[in-house]
Amino acid sequence: MSKYQIETRCVQSGWHPKKGEPRVLPIYQSTTFKYDTSDQMGRLFDLEDSGYFYTRLQNPTNDAVAEKICELEGGVAAMLTSSGQAANYYAVFNICEAGDHMVCSSAVYGGTFNLFSATVKKQGIECTFIDPDASAEEIAAAFRPNTKVLFAETIANPALVVLDIEKFASVAHEHGVPLIIDNTFPTPINCRPIEWGADIVTHSTTKYMDGHATSVGGCIVDSGNFDWDKYAEKYPGLTQPDPTYHGIVYTQKFGKGAYITKATAQIMRDLGSIQSPQNAFLLNVGLETLHLRVARHCENASKVAEFLNSHDKVAWVNYAGLSENKYHALAEKYMPNGTCGVISFGLKGGRDVSVGFMDKLQMIAIVTHVADARTCVLHPASHTHRQMTDEQLVEAGVAPDLIRLSVGIENAEDIIGDLAQALEHI
Repeated sequence: MSKYQIETRCVQSGWHPKKGEPRVLPIYQSTTFKYDTSDQMGRLFDLEDSGYFYTRLQNPTNDAVAEKICELEGGVAAMLTSSGQAANYYAVFNICEAGDHMVCSSAVYGGTFNLFSATVKKQGIECTFIDPDASAEEIAAAFRPNTKVLFAETIANPALVVLDIEKFASVAHEHGVPLIIDNTFPTPINCRPIEWGADIVTHSTTKYMDGHATSVGGCIVDSGNFDWDKYAEKYPGLTQPDPTYHGIVYTQKFGKGAYITKATAQIMRDLGSIQSPQNAFLLNVGLETLHLRVARHCENASKVAEFLNSHDKVAWVNYAGLSENKYHALAEKYMPNGTCGVISFGLKGGRDVSVGFMDKLQMIAIVTHVADARTCVLHPASHTHRQMTDEQLVEAGVAPDLIRLSVGIENAEDIIGDLAQALEHI
C-alpha cells in the first residue's frame, strides 16, 4: 500500500482479504493456533517458519494493525504492545541492559520520565535528561561510551515542546546510537519522524490513533535504517548469538526485521505486555478515520488557542500553531499541516486559580486522558506529574499553573463557550 496516499493507507492498509474472506478485519480471539504435525510447530518455536502459535507472541488481528501503523510511519516492521508505556519500555529495553546508559529529553510525559529516571534505573540502566532546546554540542556532552539510546517526544506531553528532529538525529548518529521518538501527539498524519532521521518510532495508540478512549495500547515501528552490525559490540543482543533460540543472530537471519523480531520473540515472550485482539480491532476502527479527525482536532485547537490568547484572564498560552510561539518555526518545518489538538495555558493568579477554573467547566471533562474525540482537561502538576518534585516539574517544562486542554472534534463554538463561562467565575 506504500504507493497510496496516507489517507488511503489509513483505511485500506494492514488487512488484505482474499476471495471469500471478511471485508472487515476479524478479531482472532484465540490464545492458540492448530498445526498438523509436531515438526510444523517446532519450526515456529525455532523461528525457522513464520506463523501463529500463541497470541502472546503474534496474533493475526494485531499483526494487521501493526502493519497499518508501520505503513503510515514509513517503517519496515512494527509490533503492538499493551500500552504506550510498554512500547517505550520495550523500545529501550530491546537494546539496553544493566550497565548501559541512555540520554532522554527532559520534556516528556510524566510517566515516561518516571520510567526512565526510576524504574529502568533499578534495572541498572542509567538515564541522563537534557533540555530539548539545548544545542547539539550540549546534547552531545551528555553521551558516554556506554550510551545506547537517545529518546525524545515529537511534541512533548504536556510541555508541547516541538522537537528539532534533525538536530537530535544528527547527534545520535554521530555517536552511533539510534534515535527513538514518541510520535503520539502529531501522529503520522502530521509528522513522520523517520523521514527526518528517527530510527525507531513509538506511539501510545490509546490517544489519537484509537481516538475514542475505548482501548489502551502502544506500538513500536522500526525504520530499518540503523546499522546494528556497524556497532556490533554495542548491541550484542542483536548481533551476537541468542542462546534462547539455538544461537540465532538476529541481524544475520532477519536483516532489517531484526529489531522487531527480537522485541517480539524475546522481550514480548518473556514480559508479555501484549495488546488484546479486541483492543487491536477497536484501534483499527479508529485508524480508519485518523486522517479526518486529526485535521478537525487541529482546526478546533487553533480557534481555541486564539480565543485563550486574547482573553484578559489568561496569563499565557502555549500552542505551536500561534505565530508568536517559540516553536512555531519548527512546527512549520516538521508539521506544516498542523501539530495536534493539545493546548497548554495558565491563568492569572497561579495554580489555585487554574484548578478552580477547571472545576467550573460543564461540557469539558476533567479526565486522566488526552487526544480523543471529546474535549478534556487536566492539571498535570496535580495529576499525571503528581509524583514529580517542583524541580523535576520545571525540568520537564510543567509549570505549576499549567492546564492541559485536549481539544476534541465537537463544534468549536461550544468548546469556546464552555471555556468562556468558566473564566467568568474567576
